Amino acid sequence: MTDGAHSPAGRTALAAPPPADPGFGVYVHWPFCKAKCPYCDFNSHVRHSPPDQARFLAAFRAEIAHTRERIGQRRTHSVFFGGGTPSLMEPGTVGAILEAIDAAWPLDATAEVTLEANPTSVEAGRFRGYRMAGVNRVSLGVQALDDSALKALGRMHTADEALGAVAVARAAFERVSFDLIYARPDQRPEDWAAELRRAIAEGCEHLSLYQLTIEEGTPFAALHRAGRLIVPDSEVARALWDVTQETTHAAGLPAYEISNHARPGAESRHNLLYWRYGEYAGIGPGAHGRLDTPEGRLATSTERGPEEWVARVEADGHGVIVDEPLSRAEQADEYLLMGLRLIEGIDRARFTRLAGRDFDAARLASLLDEGMVETLPGDRLRATSAGLPVLDAIVADLAA
Repeated sequence: MTDGAHSPAGRTALAAPPPADPGFGVYVHWPFCKAKCPYCDFNSHVRHSPPDQARFLAAFRAEIAHTRERIGQRRTHSVFFGGGTPSLMEPGTVGAILEAIDAAWPLDATAEVTLEANPTSVEAGRFRGYRMAGVNRVSLGVQALDDSALKALGRMHTADEALGAVAVARAAFERVSFDLIYARPDQRPEDWAAELRRAIAEGCEHLSLYQLTIEEGTPFAALHRAGRLIVPDSEVARALWDVTQETTHAAGLPAYEISNHARPGAESRHNLLYWRYGEYAGIGPGAHGRLDTPEGRLATSTERGPEEWVARVEADGHGVIVDEPLSRAEQADEYLLMGLRLIEGIDRARFTRLAGRDFDAARLASLLDEGMVETLPGDRLRATSAGLPVLDAIVADLAA
């Protein structure tokens, strides 16, 4: 099957092949929020008193230095401040962390530095401070442009406040993205299309559009089990997915990953590093990393509890609690799982090098015949528009 066969308009061959080396990035986790959203299972925590930023900064510096000792010299292509709500950090704290990263692994002249922010924590002076500190891209957790939906999602802002925050961000940064959640209770495709068009009209270069999922251990999970939270059925969810793809593509923000849409050239470089299975250091409470060492690739993660993490770093110089070598098969599976999320797909030769084998010929042929995957020039393989909504099943089939 050649590129474009049985695919909707716009899913064409890549303008240029992805880089052979995805690069090196640093993820910094700030775990604190003003409030915990009922759908969120991220490592985020609410504290009645503001955390001691000086103490946390010292711990971030120590963990960066420890990781530098382990892996040696690198050049940093992207930094991502995630959370939690990193926009609760003082600009001086962000700047000091970036200085520590630059000292350990010099920042490339074109490095992307992203900071996540909530509309409730946006303030023009603070944003100017982040820009001066070295942040050049901001990602806003808008989540909805409907006040009733925002209230149901436990958000602390209105749609107008969210759009005001987008305007402040656009005045401070050249690169701005924001998130929306769809497949919400009682949401209709025509309503979502209108909401999405309103979002696109804001002129941002990047949108992250996530289907609402019910995560175990969250208040939404308890409500769902009790029958008090009803999400759209599979037919409506698929219609919402189709509306998402059609509306963004028509507006010039096609999907480049399952949930991410951007104008050409405005893709999130840090997230591309993850999906292309590059190397990244995870710094901070509950941060995950993939590090390349003389002993092979390691999967790392740190202590999740903020106070426990700080105590570990102060005692040991780091908060790492998982530090496991990944087998070739595990690396191949991760590459497959991450890479097939991308519209550019995966490099089959790289998968073969990692796995020590090619795909099972019969399984691959079946998926090709069913229109779930397709080949691209340069011996690449990707999920089709029909395959992306059932990607987990495709990955399981190919990994077997």
